[in-house]
Amino acid sequence: MRRAVLKRMAEKNSLQHSAAELSADANSKSWMNAWKQCLRWSPTSKEDTVQAEKRLLTSLVKTPYIQQQVNIGSGAPGARVHWFRSQSNEDRFINTVTFDKGAPNTPTLVMVHGYGAAQGFFFRNFDALAEKFRVHAIDQIGWGASSRPDFTCKSTEETESWFVDSLEEWRKAMKLEKFILLGHSLGGYVAARYALKHPENVEHLILVGSAGFSSELDQRVLEFRSTWKGAFINYLWESNVTPQKFVRFIGPWGPQIVRGYTGARFGTRAVGTVLDENESKLLSDYIFHTLAARPSGEYCLKYIFAFGASARLPLTQSAPDWKVPTSFIYGTEDWIDWKGAQKASELMNVPTEIIRVPQGGHFVFMDNAHDFHSAVFYACRKFLATGRDDSVNKLAPGLSIPPRLSKDEITSTKYVR
Repeated sequence: MRRAVLKRMAEKNSLQHSAAELSADANSKSWMNAWKQCLRWSPTSKEDTVQAEKRLLTSLVKTPYIQQQVNIGSGAPGARVHWFRSQSNEDRFINTVTFDKGAPNTPTLVMVHGYGAAQGFFFRNFDALAEKFRVHAIDQIGWGASSRPDFTCKSTEETESWFVDSLEEWRKAMKLEKFILLGHSLGGYVAARYALKHPENVEHLILVGSAGFSSELDQRVLEFRSTWKGAFINYLWESNVTPQKFVRFIGPWGPQIVRGYTGARFGTRAVGTVLDENESKLLSDYIFHTLAARPSGEYCLKYIFAFGASARLPLTQSAPDWKVPTSFIYGTEDWIDWKGAQKASELMNVPTEIIRVPQGGHFVFMDNAHDFHSAVFYACRKFLATGRDDSVNKLAPGLSIPPRLSKDEITSTKYVR
């Protein structure tokens, strides 16, 4: 009996010793991680981006979602430009969140973010849109929590293919056949190029605050470029010095600068509904990690747009080749001129419409989420209208559709390469 007692005591001591070792090991790793965080000049990592996205969505979005890293391979078949610089066959991944309530006959909506953003920017929209759509929102390759390969493109055509081909490989991996494609700003440009190349996959195209329809610079931009400040910024633009480089350069002061921007753009200087304190904190943290992460997709800017967001290859030139019905949505306070899209739409041989949303700037989906949702539902009325609810067939109060252009106004469009 004494031996049994001594054996149990030995086992207990052994377990206590093992637990102490595990605790010490955990503390050691915790300290090591803390030191690594402190030693990094720019306090971010891929895991930080993923966790910032998770905090944003789980705190502010009520609808359950699935997050996944969708494997798109190492490069599109036959593509001249792969998504990596090395000779390895390393796979790349597109970060994707899906909202699917499982309702039958629900149309699929794919959402593509703009420059310097990621899919989490749509946090105010997911709940409303998930009521009527099966929603897939992606981080484009080189952005957010998606893979960030070296940007190897050297021309506008290669840059377009870099985004369009990766989106097509994502579609194949997701086994999607027909869907509604929504793109914002640069994402609108990419969505339009995708629909031109793969019209058989897109049922309807929604371009939100989309740039790329005009090669003409706004008069204010022309005047600014004539000053020394404008000339200097234009030089930085052509040298591919991006805003993200600045955020990484200032290192530990980056989060504070981004908080200031977020608080101003979506708070004190907001066009519509301001962010509350919790929204501002979560979004600011998310924006910082998406900006400060490894440089990749950000280098596309100078190849697609000249300084002032005039397109190198204006979409208006491709307007006669348009095969997908298209709805344009612009906030009334958007700095991007919607009239370029209006002129292009008049040259398209498919149904088009322009919907203007009040109290909305370039981020109209955040500035005035309620009316933005109404605009999207109206744009998709063909897919949403039922015998029980035909409200989507009516343009909601506050939204407006500009009158069509005259023939003289259409022919005044200039194409500058």
